[in-house]
Amino acid sequence: MRWDLYTFFIPTADTVRISLSPPPSDSPADSTNKTSETIKDNKKGISSGTVAIIIVPILIFVAIVAFICILLRKRKKAKQEMNNTKDGLESLESLQFQLKSVTKATNNFSQDNMLGQGGFGAVYKGRLDDGQEIAVKRLFHESGHGDEEFKNEVMVMARLQHRNLVRLKGFCLERKEKLLIFEFVPNSSLDQFLFDPIERQRLDWDTRYKIITEIARGLLYLHEDSRYRIVHRDLKAANILLDKEMAPKISDFGMARLFGADQTRDDTRRVAGTFGYMAPEYIKHGKFSVKSDVYSFGVLILEIISGDKISHFRNNGVDLLTYAWRNWREGTSLNLVDEFSRGTGSRNEMTRSIHIGLLCVQENDANRPSMHSVVLMLSDASVSMPVPSTPAFIIPASTVQPEASSSSSLLDHNSDRFTKNEVTISTLDPR
Repeated sequence: MRWDLYTFFIPTADTVRISLSPPPSDSPADSTNKTSETIKDNKKGISSGTVAIIIVPILIFVAIVAFICILLRKRKKAKQEMNNTKDGLESLESLQFQLKSVTKATNNFSQDNMLGQGGFGAVYKGRLDDGQEIAVKRLFHESGHGDEEFKNEVMVMARLQHRNLVRLKGFCLERKEKLLIFEFVPNSSLDQFLFDPIERQRLDWDTRYKIITEIARGLLYLHEDSRYRIVHRDLKAANILLDKEMAPKISDFGMARLFGADQTRDDTRRVAGTFGYMAPEYIKHGKFSVKSDVYSFGVLILEIISGDKISHFRNNGVDLLTYAWRNWREGTSLNLVDEFSRGTGSRNEMTRSIHIGLLCVQENDANRPSMHSVVLMLSDASVSMPVPSTPAFIIPASTVQPEASSSSSLLDHNSDRFTKNEVTISTLDPR
């Protein structure tokens, strides 16, 4: 049998050449057009409904998360406020004394236990059942606050903690009685040492300088370092108590607040303080500020250095501020230093202390230094000090004798000159 194979198609040279060549490629313009058309087609394919299905759940989720965060924050804040209120109530309860225990401690407020009396009330020494000694201030009934406001101010005073402040231990509010219970400071007040011809001999220069410096630190705490800004308004030697180590403690620093004057700079028709220690803007216009306390501190510095009261006049009729100013201006400021401490310490410290005292009693309150600057000048001898201007005018003690004044109303240097844990308050209309 014979058979042959025949090709179905016989390629020519041209057909081979055509089949081997690559297919024609699109031009760049054609490619771009096709891509754009494809994208447009895809966009047309995503409907607005699809977009809504994607976005709406996301927005709902974000809103739910935000709502939950806000709710949690409110709950946390409410819980904190509740805890603060609870802590405040617990703290207030821990400060509250029973009237019967205070009455027993003071032997029914016996006259034998009275330490002193001032414009805000009388002070009694007491001993609790556990043997702890306390000082009880029995406030007059005309306090400017109601019971709740009184408690709030007590909490403010209790939170003021500094080694140079007398510590408030508690209070009693029963049967119309308003009592403040303080730590008992054994050495009584600075004026009993400073103005006594015998006791003042115990105050050498180092002790006096320590007292000046630590009073400044306590006052700085009241003005700037505590959580509250407190203006004392009656800083004087009678309101500086001395402990066993002769370290000073400022007392009655919250009395002005308790009696309705809680501002730090304002005008008032009730002028609380002791003449001689009061700043001129306070006496004339009833305006007070931290600079009013600075003025009182300057007077106190000069008293501590000299051992003389601000109300005391020398044989030549010159008061303490005038005497200090004249000697400083003439370069004889050491004449001011008490003879019992003149030869016991640094003459540079004495001179600088007098300089600082004169800076504090300048008439223009804007020129007086802050207590921060005072502490810095006292603690660092390299700190330069400006030249003081003439001291402010002081009302002569011979023409004004406030009824409740203790030290400032006593002109005789050797007369009954002492006060014990008392506050002086004078009421007058500003001029």
